[in-house]
Amino acid sequence: MKLRQLAAFLFALTIFILPRPALAQSKYYAPPLSFSNAELTRRDFSGQMLRAAEFSNANMDLTNFSNADLRGAIMSASVMTEANLHGANLTNAMIDQVKFTKADLSDAVLAETILLRSTFEGADITGADFTDAIMDGAQVKELCTKASGINSQTGISTRESLGCR
Repeated sequence: MKLRQLAAFLFALTIFILPRPALAQSKYYAPPLSFSNAELTRRDFSGQMLRAAEFSNANMDLTNFSNADLRGAIMSASVMTEANLHGANLTNAMIDQVKFTKADLSDAVLAETILLRSTFEGADITGADFTDAIMDGAQVKELCTKASGINSQTGISTRESLGCR
């Protein structure tokens, strides 16, 4: 009897006192998705939660990201010709060297994003919010020529967010 009590005591002691391995926090934070170097032409990601997803060096022509949550996403050196980003949240994203040729960025939130060396030829930026985005001076000058509208999510005007004069 005493041997059983001693064994139970030692077992309980090892469970509560000895260090346990760290538990994965996947319940709270899913691992980021990676679509690097992928062919994603015409894919539909509309309305999806894609926080911190990686889309570096990807071909995303005609891809639909409308109303997607892309906060913290990485889209470096990708091609997004005629992509639909209407209403997407790209806050804190890394979007450098991306070609947004004829892309729909209307009502998108691009606050605090890094947009260096990205191009916006023919892109619709109506109502887009670029507050505190890191951009080249030439980009800002080009975007100010066509900036209009107010973002429905943040209430910030596109011209104000770009610092247009």
